[in-house]
Amino acid sequence: MSSINKDIDSIATLAKEFGPAYEGINPEYAARMRAQNRFKTGLDIAQYTADIMRRDMAEYDADSSAYTQSLGCWHGFIGQQKLIAIKKHFGTTNKRYLYLSGWMIAALRSEFGPLPDQSMHEKTSVPALIEELYTFLRQADAREMGGLFRQLDAARAAGNAAEEKAIQDKIDNFQTHVVPIIADIDAGFGNEEATYLLAKKMIEAGACAIQIENQVSDEKQCGHQDGKVTVPHADFLAKIRAVRYAFLELGIDNGIIVARTDSLGAGLTKQIAVTNEPGDLGDKYNSFLDGDYINSAEDIANGDVVVKANGKLLKPKRLASGLFQFKPGSGVDRVVLDCVTSLQNGADLLWIETEKPHVGQIKEMVDRIREEVPNAKLVYNNSPSFNWTLNFRQQVFDAMAAEGKDVSSYDRANLMSVEYDESELAIEADNRIRTFQADAAREAGIFHHLITLPTYHTAALSTDNLAKEYFGAAGMLGYVEGVQRKEIRQGIACVRHQNMAGSDMGDDHKEYFSGDAALKASGKDNTMNQF
Repeated sequence: MSSINKDIDSIATLAKEFGPAYEGINPEYAARMRAQNRFKTGLDIAQYTADIMRRDMAEYDADSSAYTQSLGCWHGFIGQQKLIAIKKHFGTTNKRYLYLSGWMIAALRSEFGPLPDQSMHEKTSVPALIEELYTFLRQADAREMGGLFRQLDAARAAGNAAEEKAIQDKIDNFQTHVVPIIADIDAGFGNEEATYLLAKKMIEAGACAIQIENQVSDEKQCGHQDGKVTVPHADFLAKIRAVRYAFLELGIDNGIIVARTDSLGAGLTKQIAVTNEPGDLGDKYNSFLDGDYINSAEDIANGDVVVKANGKLLKPKRLASGLFQFKPGSGVDRVVLDCVTSLQNGADLLWIETEKPHVGQIKEMVDRIREEVPNAKLVYNNSPSFNWTLNFRQQVFDAMAAEGKDVSSYDRANLMSVEYDESELAIEADNRIRTFQADAAREAGIFHHLITLPTYHTAALSTDNLAKEYFGAAGMLGYVEGVQRKEIRQGIACVRHQNMAGSDMGDDHKEYFSGDAALKASGKDNTMNQF
């Protein structure tokens, strides 16, 4: 017996127990509403999606071609349409997630208006967006199942038993639009207690995976900008533990923590690490400090700081800002230490913020990490901050030159130019971009590929195209040809926007509640019937 039929029976039994009080309740209608609202709380979602991610991580460990993907979404509707499109095109949401970007919250969801990615937005907007995304995904479930219920009723009315059975099978095997969200908590928005409190709110909203970075919270910068300042490992590990405690308190024992290191591009630290003995974690952090070794107090000026490192007295270089510099070229070594330490102290996945998308560079670091933690896995930002075309054309140019091929017809600094689009070099570069995710999953341990800000850019691009046509010579044809006609021909669900907003579900509920007296919106005069 299917779960919905079990619910019908249980509600029918309940109606008998309560007698006249349930006289107007149709058990099948009530069971349908239950099926359309599978997840009752955010914690139900967090547990369901954590189980999915753990399963996917195990499958990736067994087969690196089983990597996962996501796109960043800044509004519930955008996330909903993404999952509806995935189900339409691929028939399954398997291995497809959502990403919640702190950058997009800052730029698009702050009450202050657009802000840079520096943790200045309200931290409450993070769990609010998680809740919003899952509200829209649950509505997508309810809408699609409502359509199936209508088809079921039509098959019954027509006496078509075969069609009825086929639709019932779709209902019984319905795949939800609810998928894991990897949610950005930035650098924790304060100390470890602040991190714990925010993590709780995010988990209660439905997040099963929280990404946290090792920057100083009040100096946080976008990972693709300059001026990043990291914290000693002890500070970062305290925040990782705070997130784990939040998961455990709320009963999501297998919640996922993604530890992000910005050390590759961060040349600064705000503080010198506490160290108790040579070779401990604090001593290792301090060993990367840039400075001069001194022999006596005469080498110390007023206000200088001196630490003992590598068995000698080191006077770290301090900037006018009060920040300390790391040694030039120490970034990769610091990244490896960050990653190993994070995995050994509670993190499940790594995020290495890089300055370019280069499989070889990522592999070099991951190979070193895996010497210590063999099953280390990455979440990787396929960032729109990279000029993908130029980067990969330059990589191909360098490879061709190393192979002794003639590259004299190419200007390496100007490879973005359209004049090269049909060239052998450009075609090979595009092939490498196309296979980048599969190659990096296989070669560089990347379990999850995401694009942080794609829907920010697609919204701008599509709006630019519509504005150019509609306000230009095309007039209304700019909308009809550029939007609606494509929606109809491509089967975009929201072409029937009244249905997408829940009008048909509302009619169903009115019928449940009021019977023949229901005043419905989807009658013959509804212009949406043209679609």
